Amino acid sequence: MVIAALIMVNCLTIAFFLSKANLAGGAVMNEEAVATVGKKTILRQEWLNELEARYGKDVLKEMVDQKVIEEMAAKYKIKITNQDVEREYRMLQATYNSLSKQTVKNEEKWKEQIRSNLLLEELLTKDVEVSSDELSNYYEKNKELFHVPPAFHLSHIVVSTEEEADQALQELAQGSNFSTLAMERSIDEFSANEGGDIGYLSEEDERYPVQYIQIAKELKKGAYSMPIKVDQGYAIIKLEGKINGKKYSFKDVKEQIRRQIALEQMKSPATASTFWDDAKVDWFYGKEGN
Repeated sequence: MVIAALIMVNCLTIAFFLSKANLAGGAVMNEEAVATVGKKTILRQEWLNELEARYGKDVLKEMVDQKVIEEMAAKYKIKITNQDVEREYRMLQATYNSLSKQTVKNEEKWKEQIRSNLLLEELLTKDVEVSSDELSNYYEKNKELFHVPPAFHLSHIVVSTEEEADQALQELAQGSNFSTLAMERSIDEFSANEGGDIGYLSEEDERYPVQYIQIAKELKKGAYSMPIKVDQGYAIIKLEGKINGKKYSFKDVKEQIRRQIALEQMKSPATASTFWDDAKVDWFYGKEGN
């Protein structure tokens, strides 16, 4: 799901560039140089042609798939509740620690993608029957999948010495921005460019010191810690947000389990292309492009 969402964002960006040329100046814009190498130039039209050749078909297919899902969901009167979307999003947050500030800012886009994925799953499995015993057995054997542990969205600044940590702490107290300071001072190459953001951590996470979670539990949202001794030197952590733990009951996830079991039984790939004929799709790449 995370990969699909990332691909969707990237492809929509490409689609924006492809459409911009047509809207903003036609032939004149197409002759504009977008780059020069010595005396040679790369024209906008050359660039757009290359983008279309590499990504055009995939972008259009994703756009068609989205419309197909919407059309078929309306035809078969399939709806996904906000509660379903919120539950999936919470589980996604707790499962994928890579969700960063940028992801949080795009929360609504993620939820739209989740809703679309759930609609597709419902469409694909609408005629599949799963017995009550199968459902309950699956839940009992996989209860841990439906337990969202408490998770803390953290950022950190890591420096080599205690003196540097004290200096950073002083600057924060004077009003310096935590994210900016992390980009300028942190020696953690994996998070510095993200303003120190390290995503969501739970007690099961072994990538960071156990003190992070222990201290995060005592922080209020937006607050930062005193310097913490770590392997690289000293760290200051900031609590960006928190997900409260939750154990979902069988009733909460019964339909989710039904979809999962049904999808596992399917022999053909679970894609929106299954419904293209039903939706009477006609597109630029013809039948062979589906």
